[in-house]
Amino acid sequence: MKFFYLSTSPNSESKYEIHERNCIHKPAMMDLDYLGPFNSGREALRVARRKNPDAVICSHCCTSTFSPRIRVKELT
Repeated sequence: MKFFYLSTSPNSESKYEIHERNCIHKPAMMDLDYLGPFNSGREALRVARRKNPDAVICSHCCTSTFSPRIRVKELT
């Protein structure tokens, strides 16, 4: 689980970014609202959009290269 925060100030595109706790691009802590622990930025986004419909995920810390692997047993 990772901890996520929502910016209280808009970015240059008038969107409010969601950041992980350790993101180097997040604003000062006093300019963030704590969202909680989530497995991914996408999960945090669902909650954040209830608070602010203009919420978006940070392109630096909330991107994931995870892709699930499904093993299919061969039928013989």
